Amino acid sequence: MEATVSDERPAQEGSATFRDVFSQSEFRALFTASTLSWVGDYLAKAAVTVLVYRETDSVALSAAAFAASYLPWLIGGPLLSALAERHRYRQVMVICDVIRMALMALVAVPVMPPWAILALIFAATLANPPSQAARSALTPHILTGDRLVLGLSVTASTAQAAQVVGYLLGAAIAAIDPNVALLINAATFGLSAALCRFGLRDRPPAMTAAHRSHLLRETGEGFRIVFGQQVLRAIAVVVFSAVVFSIVPEGLAAPWAADRTDGAMDAGTAQAVIMAANPVGYILGGLLISRLVAPGRRVALIRPLAVLAPAALVPALLDPPPLLVALLAAGCGFAVGGLLPVANGLFVRALPDGYRARAFGVMASGTQITQGGAVLVTGALAERFSIPTVVGVWSAAGVGLMLLAVLTWPRPETVAATVAAAEADSVARDAAGPDPHTPAMTGASGVIGNRSGERGRRRHAVG
Repeated sequence: MEATVSDERPAQEGSATFRDVFSQSEFRALFTASTLSWVGDYLAKAAVTVLVYRETDSVALSAAAFAASYLPWLIGGPLLSALAERHRYRQVMVICDVIRMALMALVAVPVMPPWAILALIFAATLANPPSQAARSALTPHILTGDRLVLGLSVTASTAQAAQVVGYLLGAAIAAIDPNVALLINAATFGLSAALCRFGLRDRPPAMTAAHRSHLLRETGEGFRIVFGQQVLRAIAVVVFSAVVFSIVPEGLAAPWAADRTDGAMDAGTAQAVIMAANPVGYILGGLLISRLVAPGRRVALIRPLAVLAPAALVPALLDPPPLLVALLAAGCGFAVGGLLPVANGLFVRALPDGYRARAFGVMASGTQITQGGAVLVTGALAERFSIPTVVGVWSAAGVGLMLLAVLTWPRPETVAATVAAAEADSVARDAAGPDPHTPAMTGASGVIGNRSGERGRRRHAVG
């Protein structure tokens, strides 16, 4: 494997290019492995619903097979993500991929009963939180500075594209033989494991055995650092608020399309157009803003984009036709796509290395819960009120929430001080060698710092 400078701090900050990002061999390996896993995951979701429905002729069980992939995040995402902090990130990703490969191959066995399929799908997705947490924590070691922001944008946009491609391929292959689609998914995990094993450096774990306390306590530290530190808390509020409004058109697309079709397109086409609009807008927003806007101006765009995301959907009150609904959803996706990679990059920079996997678990679980809750609540409201009214009023409330969030956004000096403290802590950990201590958090200021004099006193309390 070619030598990289992925763990070094860049000498200067400037706008990164795609060439800068993909010149890192480790990022290429991680990006390819992640893309394979995502395509395989969505392909399998489409195939499993078909397989279970064919076996049981039950819509409820088919929906349960689809929902099983989200349950691990809801019942134990932060706890499972905390495991990644205890072990080598490369090792975590490889083991999780091998486990998922074996379990998905079992799902593809033709004689497997439906209850066993559901159990195996749930077991396989238990590996998602630690694997994704390890990937998220490893990325800042591979990309630094503005390369990190662009890399996160490329990764997030690719994940959106993988969703569309995976669903289309899964539906097409499942129509012929869903077991073949599941075997393809198993193969993608095998390739991902190989790419991680041979394409990534074997770094030491962020938390050594000497610094562990209890897994529940370590998980709680993830919550405490995210919601107890001003800058991270502000980012979390904006991210959760953005996804809670952007998911609604996708979640209500099927009944919305059925209620508001016109002569231009049938209900199925209208549903597909509405569901695809948000991911397409996300891809465009993420790539254009991360690539064409200067780094300093991107951070300044977080606040206007946060307000624009729900505001783009307020015109739904006027009950527009499906094509215009799709344009509104694409506008919302554009704002969210431009916002999230920048916010994620700032979030990662404000985190010391010893907390990254746990903090990711908190954020990823919160995102899953808020998205699912938003669809459930708006779906229930749509039973009593028209869908355009529900979406429009829900989004108008989102504008108010986002205005409150941006008005309480931390001052630039606070953000800069927090990032500087986290970066200094990471440098100190690198200099300390293979047995660094977990960083400590200050109280009033919320700034994360490396207190060398508190090493012995805090090493077991923090984990």
